[in-house]
Amino acid sequence: MRWMSGLVCLALLVPVCSLAAPVPDDPAKVTPVTVGTRAPSFTALEVDGRSFHFDPTALHRPVLIIFFRGGWCPYCNAHLKDLQTVEPKIIALGYRVLFLSTDRPELLYSSLKVKVKYHILSDASLSAARAFGVAYRLDDKTVKQMQSFGVDLDSTQGTSMHELPVPSVFIIDRSGIVRFRHFNPDYRVRLDAASVLAAAQGALH
Repeated sequence: MRWMSGLVCLALLVPVCSLAAPVPDDPAKVTPVTVGTRAPSFTALEVDGRSFHFDPTALHRPVLIIFFRGGWCPYCNAHLKDLQTVEPKIIALGYRVLFLSTDRPELLYSSLKVKVKYHILSDASLSAARAFGVAYRLDDKTVKQMQSFGVDLDSTQGTSMHELPVPSVFIIDRSGIVRFRHFNPDYRVRLDAASVLAAAQGALH
């Protein structure tokens, strides 16, 4: 696996507002929320189906949000395993750490190939991914190819919209402002654990 920093954007001096855009059909065309702007609100689901509401105007501590594709993705499993080495340190810095998956609530943990104690939320509707600007739509050819590999998004997500998030990392401060983002259209490229920890430390200053 290649571990690279990819497209990393650190704090900007002047906040820049991003406009909501339609979900693109190419991961290279996503337009994630920019550093220096307020994070969007969203609703996701807990493993038991209860609603989880994220309100950037009512945060009591900074938040680290990680979007990943699902438990069926080997690159996601490798990334989740790697992050186990730093997640406790990030929490000790005062962060709340949230992982968002496209799997249905009942599959959030059972579909993973690695045992984790993370707070994982279901974003099967891709509403959070859309709000953060990292969602993209798969074409029919890609969907059929994934099915040939045993990945049925209709089943794992419980919908037939065939959308996925570009794997990404966002850091949001207590005032609800995005202070760091990382995304890469190549789903094989993830931000390694040491870089995630460094970003979390740096965002506090």
